[in-house]
Amino acid sequence: MVSHHFVYQLVLFALVWLFILLHLTWAKPGVSAPVTPAEPEPFKPNRHRSSEPKAFEGLTQKPHCPLCERDTAPPQAPPPVPPDSMPATNRRPRTVDTSRHFCPQAGCDYRGWLGLGNLRANGHPSGGPWRQFHCTSCQGYFLETHGTLFHGKQAAVELIVRVLACLAEGLGIRATARVFEVAPHTVLEWLSEAPEQLRAFSAYFLCDLHLEQLQLDELYAVLRAVKDDDLSEDEAIARLERSPYWVWTAMDPKSKLLVVVDVGTRTLAMAQRVVHQVTRVLAAACVPRFMTDGLKDYATALLTHFGHWIQPERRQAKGPTPKLRWMPLPELLYAQVVKAYRRRRIVGVRHRVVFGTQLAIEQVLATCGWTINTAFVERLNLDIRQCVAAVGRRVNTLCQGEAGLRDQLALFHVYHNFVLPHVSLRQRLPNPEMTNGSAKLWRPCTPAMAVGLTDHVWSLKEVLLYRVPPWPQAQTA
Repeated sequence: MVSHHFVYQLVLFALVWLFILLHLTWAKPGVSAPVTPAEPEPFKPNRHRSSEPKAFEGLTQKPHCPLCERDTAPPQAPPPVPPDSMPATNRRPRTVDTSRHFCPQAGCDYRGWLGLGNLRANGHPSGGPWRQFHCTSCQGYFLETHGTLFHGKQAAVELIVRVLACLAEGLGIRATARVFEVAPHTVLEWLSEAPEQLRAFSAYFLCDLHLEQLQLDELYAVLRAVKDDDLSEDEAIARLERSPYWVWTAMDPKSKLLVVVDVGTRTLAMAQRVVHQVTRVLAAACVPRFMTDGLKDYATALLTHFGHWIQPERRQAKGPTPKLRWMPLPELLYAQVVKAYRRRRIVGVRHRVVFGTQLAIEQVLATCGWTINTAFVERLNLDIRQCVAAVGRRVNTLCQGEAGLRDQLALFHVYHNFVLPHVSLRQRLPNPEMTNGSAKLWRPCTPAMAVGLTDHVWSLKEVLLYRVPPWPQAQTA
């Protein structure tokens, strides 16, 4: 039997031997242990992403546009059939032109139709300034101002025209009232009554347009309701940053024609609304080239209105048939001008081709000597800031709400397209005309004349006296 003392001595000897081995194997201070070189890892090259844009593969569902569904859901009734023209009589030939007037009586067969010979001039009732017309079909009478701004007004026509002309040139409502010595609420009343006729005038003439290029942009606007005490400071800041009011514009850079102007927030729904209005004024088969800023909602809106369904090709011999894809039309060319800002200053500009190819866009623009840009619509924004007092910078002429801003923009829309000649559009006369001892070398031209909508420069009085028919028909420009 082994004694306990022997076991204790054996354990003590093992511990001493273990301490000696650890002391010899541990590294001494200041002396680094030898490091065995590790095997080098295999070289993995970095993946280089291609800078070329990927081809658009299409959408399985067509983007939603509420206005398109509203137009297609209820079937629209076609305009009535025009009646036969009145035969000429053996009386003295008429000297008063009635081609721009129509009978407003609801029960008349000739109601709303121009130039059918059913109207006769009937003098000036009670010696008033306006002429009276007589309809030989329904035997009704009406004044030539029926359906215009001047109907029932006691103020002088020239005063109303000059007041609206000053507003169209950028003068504020109160300043205009001081110049013509009228009450500000009277100026505001005339401004609120005119846009209904002006919008109908624009809708009547701006149709079936054949345009080669369109530039779209948004212009920031501030309304007085945001700055007054109607909102708290936090709510006002949130509205200004997230959902401010913007003036949306679409114009033809070649003819300087302002096609669409609208007011709304900077959202996809508003982009769909603006592009939908553009499609309504274009001809059926017209697909212009589009240039915009970097707002991504434009691509979705353009794809909605200028797209079609196609059947993709099979990639495999077996399997289900690929789903239909909503793709842009082959003739649709769309590019964006993306600007980089730093401290409210532009530090870089790059071009992004969304639909089509950059080569195709540049070849088309090269015929006019242009490149991809939005300079024309940005120049239009400057005109809007100068001619619409409500959207000027650092001004005290802000509108109370969105309705007032729309009224001023409707006046600017007609004034810019039909009344105001543009120097860049003037046409040289083949033979100089002598006027007041000087030779007239150039013929003034408006955007409406450049695009072929009219043949003369309209005056604002002529526009306000024009009676817009209730449905499309032959235009007498």
